[in-house]
Amino acid sequence: MAAEANPESYREVILFLATAGVVVPVFHRLKISPVLGFLGAGALLGPYGLGRLVGDFPLLRWFTIADREEMGHLAEFGVVFLLFMMGLELSWERLRRMRRLVFGLGVLQILVCAAAIAGSAIYLQLDRVAAVVFGLALALSSTAIVLPVLAEAKRLSSPTGRTSFAILLAQDLAVAPILFAVTLLGPAEGDGTAGAFLFALLKAFLALAVIIGGGRLLVRPLFQLVARTRSPELFMAVSLLVVVATSVGAAASGLSMALGAFVAGLLLSETEYRRAVETTIDPFKGLLLGVFFVSVGMQLDTAWLLRSPGLILGLALALVCVKAAIVFGLGLIFRLGRPVAAESALLLGPGGEFAFVTIGAAMAGGLVAQEAGQPVLVATTLTMLSIPTLAMMAARIGKRLEQREADAHEAEAPPAAEAGRVIIAGFGRVGQLVGEMLARHNVPYIAIDANPDLVREHRRAGKPVYYGDSSLGDFLGRCGIESARALVVTLDSSRAIEAVVEAVRAERPDLTVVARARDARHARALYELGVDDAVPENFEASLQLSEAVLVDIGVPMGLVIASVHERRDEFRKTLKKLDGSSAEAAATPFRARRRTRRVAS
Repeated sequence: MAAEANPESYREVILFLATAGVVVPVFHRLKISPVLGFLGAGALLGPYGLGRLVGDFPLLRWFTIADREEMGHLAEFGVVFLLFMMGLELSWERLRRMRRLVFGLGVLQILVCAAAIAGSAIYLQLDRVAAVVFGLALALSSTAIVLPVLAEAKRLSSPTGRTSFAILLAQDLAVAPILFAVTLLGPAEGDGTAGAFLFALLKAFLALAVIIGGGRLLVRPLFQLVARTRSPELFMAVSLLVVVATSVGAAASGLSMALGAFVAGLLLSETEYRRAVETTIDPFKGLLLGVFFVSVGMQLDTAWLLRSPGLILGLALALVCVKAAIVFGLGLIFRLGRPVAAESALLLGPGGEFAFVTIGAAMAGGLVAQEAGQPVLVATTLTMLSIPTLAMMAARIGKRLEQREADAHEAEAPPAAEAGRVIIAGFGRVGQLVGEMLARHNVPYIAIDANPDLVREHRRAGKPVYYGDSSLGDFLGRCGIESARALVVTLDSSRAIEAVVEAVRAERPDLTVVARARDARHARALYELGVDDAVPENFEASLQLSEAVLVDIGVPMGLVIASVHERRDEFRKTLKKLDGSSAEAAATPFRARRRTRRVAS
C-alpha cells in the first residue's frame, strides 16, 4: 500500500510553480524581464520576507519558502543548464576565435577587479585574507542574469552581447581556481596545505581530460543509438543524463558543476544532435533558472537594509562603479569602441551568483566573519537585482554614444577632390567588393556609408570610407562629385538608391552612374532616372549560374562569355525601351527630363 502523501513535503514546489505561473505571464504582458519577478518573489516569500512573520501568523508558512538548502540544490542546476546551453551555442573553433576576448580581456578584467576590490578592503582596515576573498568573489559577474537579459532584448549576437559573453565565460572558467585559492587561504593543518592544493589541481585537470576524451569517444555513438529508437522520452533522458553526469563528475573533482556542463555542451555542439538536444533541454533550463532567481532573492536580508541602509547601498553602489569603470577602461584598451565598452561595463558591474558560493565557503571556513560577509552578500544581491534596469540604461547610453560617434564621423570632411576618382555610395558587402576590384586595378575611390560602426571598422583597416548621407547634394560636393570619374550606388534600399541618383543627376548630368537594382522593374525605374547601367541582382545571378553550368558541361569558355555579354546587352536594351520610348530618350539628361515632366504636369 502506498504511503500517505504529506502536503508539507510539496509545499515549496507548489509555491514555486504557482509563482512561475503568475510571474511569467504578468511580467511578459508588462514587457518586463521575468528575472525581476522571480527575484522579487524570492525576497518576499523567503525567510527574510514573509518568513519572518510565520511565528506571529502561522498561516503564512503555506506562503513562504523555508527550505533554502533544497532550493539551493535546484538553483545550482539552473546555472548548470544555462552553461550547458552556452556550450551548445559555441564550438571549439568559435572558442578559439574568441580567445582574445576570453583569455585576454576576460582574464585581465578578473585580475584588475580583484586587485582593486581587495586593495579597497585593505584600505578600509579589513583583514587581508578576507579582503582577498572579497576581491576574488566580487570580481565575477552574474552569468545567470546577464545572458537571459541580453537574450530577452535579442542582443546576444550584438557586439555588446559577444563581449559580455566572452568576459562571463572567462569568469566561469576562473571559478575553480578561485575556489582553490580560498581553500589555500584557509587555516593550515601541518604541512599538507600546499600538497592538498596541488593534488586537487591535478585531480581537476584529470577530470577535464576524462570529460573531454570520454565525451569525444562516447557522446556521438550514444546519441546515434538513442536516435535509432525514435523515442523522444529516451532522447530526453539521455540528454539530461549527459548534463547531470558531467556536472556532478566535475564537482566531484573540485571543478564547478557549471564548468563541467559547459564542456559537455561544447562536445555536443560538434555533433549533428546539437539542435535536437537544445530543444529538449531548453524548458528545463528556463524552469530551473527561475528557481535560481528565487533562491537569490531569498538571500536578501531586509533586516540588514533596515539596520544599515547607508552601508549596504554604499557597498552596492561602490561595487558597480568600480567594476564598471575597470571594464570600460579595459574595453577601450582592447579597442571595443565607447558604446560597446560602456554597455558591457554596466552589465558586468554588478556582482554574481558565485559570490554566494565563494563568500559562503569562506565564512564556513572562518576566513570571513559573519558581520563582514553578510552585508557584502546583501549588497551583492541588490546589485544583481539592478541588472535589468542597468541593461536598459546601457542600451540608451550605447545609442547616445553611437550617435555622438556618428556626428563625429559626419563632421570629418572627406579628402580634397581627386581627378578620376570613383565614389561608392554604400559600403556593405556589395560596395566592399566593388572597392576591392577598383583597388586591384589601381583606380582611386572613396566610399560613403551612413552606418557609423561600419565606417569605424573599415577606417581602422585603412580604407577611405566616410560617414554621411550620399543623397545630399552638398555632401556629394564635398566628396568631389564635380571631378569624379564615376559613381557606383550599392545601397540596399530602392528608395535610397533612387534618391542618390536624383541628387547626382542634379549635380552632374554627364557623370557615369552605375546602380544596383533589386529586380528588372527597379532597373527600369533607375534607367528612367538617368543611370548609365542598372544591375538587377536576380538577373546577374541567373547569368552567373548559366555561365557556370555551360562551362561545367564542356562548352568552350570563350563562347560562353561572349553569349553572356550578348544576353546582358539584350536585356539592357530591353529595359531602356521604357514603355515604347527609344533608348535615346532613356539617355536624356535627368535635368531636362525632369523639366519636361514639370511642363507636362
